[in-house]
Amino acid sequence: MYASRWILAPIYAGMTLGLFALFIKFFQELYHFLPHILDIDESNLILTLLTLIDLSLVGSLMVMVMFSGYENFVSRLDIEEGTEKLDWLGTHDYGSLKMKVAGSIVAISSIHLLKVFMNIEQTQNDKILWYVVVHLALVVSAFLMGYVDKMTKHH
Repeated sequence: MYASRWILAPIYAGMTLGLFALFIKFFQELYHFLPHILDIDESNLILTLLTLIDLSLVGSLMVMVMFSGYENFVSRLDIEEGTEKLDWLGTHDYGSLKMKVAGSIVAISSIHLLKVFMNIEQTQNDKILWYVVVHLALVVSAFLMGYVDKMTKHH
């Protein structure tokens, strides 16, 4: 049963393909954006930049889940001394990883909500309401997860 944790290893490795897809999408957005940089109005510039920020946040979240998940659930990453190592690697337990993921999801949701508000004329009111409701649910969930985590660490 203990060896079954290795089933997760190819899943974490497969997330690299998702990261590569994100890489392609990021540069596709940049490719479409750059030729129009001198003609684009301020709000479209901000919307495009928010999209790029959103993609980079999702990529960072994927890297964090890949490495921390592998270290927490599969095996320790043996990185030679003197080679480049991420400072946070090996320091996140399941609880802190969960909080980082929740915080990242709230940040990503905030960016989506900001994009909706910047493009409010083209969005139906009921959709705006649902975006706000979902965002608030994510914020409250992240807050409650943090509160429960803090309470369990004190007891």
